Amino acid sequence: MGARADTSVSIYLASSPVPAEHERIRLSLRNAIGAAEKELAETGASDAVVARTLDPVRELDGDHEFWRHQAHSLAIFAADGTLHTFRLANRVTDSVRVGDRFDLGALLRARTFPHGGYVLGLAEQDVHLWRLTADARAHEVALDLPDDLQLLLTHAENHGQADRGRARGNLGDRPERERFARAVQEAALPHMQDELPLILAAGPEFDPAYRAINTHPTLADDRIDAHPSSLDADSVDERARVILDGIYAQQLDAWREHFGTARSNGRATSSLAEVAIAATLGQVEDLHFDMDENVEGTIDDLGAITRAESAGPHTYAIVDEIAARVLNTGGTVHAVRNGDLIDGSPVAALLRAPREAVGLR
Repeated sequence: MGARADTSVSIYLASSPVPAEHERIRLSLRNAIGAAEKELAETGASDAVVARTLDPVRELDGDHEFWRHQAHSLAIFAADGTLHTFRLANRVTDSVRVGDRFDLGALLRARTFPHGGYVLGLAEQDVHLWRLTADARAHEVALDLPDDLQLLLTHAENHGQADRGRARGNLGDRPERERFARAVQEAALPHMQDELPLILAAGPEFDPAYRAINTHPTLADDRIDAHPSSLDADSVDERARVILDGIYAQQLDAWREHFGTARSNGRATSSLAEVAIAATLGQVEDLHFDMDENVEGTIDDLGAITRAESAGPHTYAIVDEIAARVLNTGGTVHAVRNGDLIDGSPVAALLRAPREAVGLR
């Protein structure tokens, strides 16, 4: 974010974890390099600087290790002598930009939502834990389950005088199912991060039993309504990500409601000009911004915006610059789609102080 070089190149490309599609992505990369080379030449950069900037990007085409692991999008940032690449779980709009700083709006989207979580398959004879990550499809995590796990579903009627019990019903009574679920949870919890959602893949017998004993703080309300034996990694990934998208949508709905309350109290604004001033003064606590907004221009040291008709070597994406200033002053930023924002504005900010104290009319 703080890097400055007149030959900074930012490339975003749609990608895919499917190897069969990588040749198409490589072609897109070659076209993007050609577009960047043309733009660099228009800035007056020397052939030597252009080569030092783009040759490392060209080398990615033949880097087999680089193409072994891809996600849904690819971000590449190159400047004279430096190269950074990122795999992104979210889908971005293909773009090539040359300026004095990197275009980071779409990259920040990857930090807005974790794009990962866990799916716990729960059935009498089938217990599985899958992990979803931002840059890879679901994969199964090995669990150290008790050898006598199924025996936990039996009910003893001998007051402890014998070792065997019998099951009540097909899967025992609720206390036995909860005991079974607790043993599974004890095996699964060490493999899970608290901040990542947990999704159950369980039938109506085990779903309520697990929820009754659950201690994972982000257990999802929705579940995959399927027997674990019918699921493979691809189907788990596909169905779980639909649920994750729903969780993110609920979080945005809650944020919009909070924003409306804060604005009525004079502690929020969706005005681009006002947010630029507040961000420059370090008075934005939380910023949601449109990751695809590309209005170009500059922002001065007081936060005043000067728009540009087109991108140039001395202009930058205004909204990205606002996000940078919020981060640099300890605020939080969330890159979202425009439809997730307020009033059609590309920004919405919660303020650290009332509007009057910030200097906004």
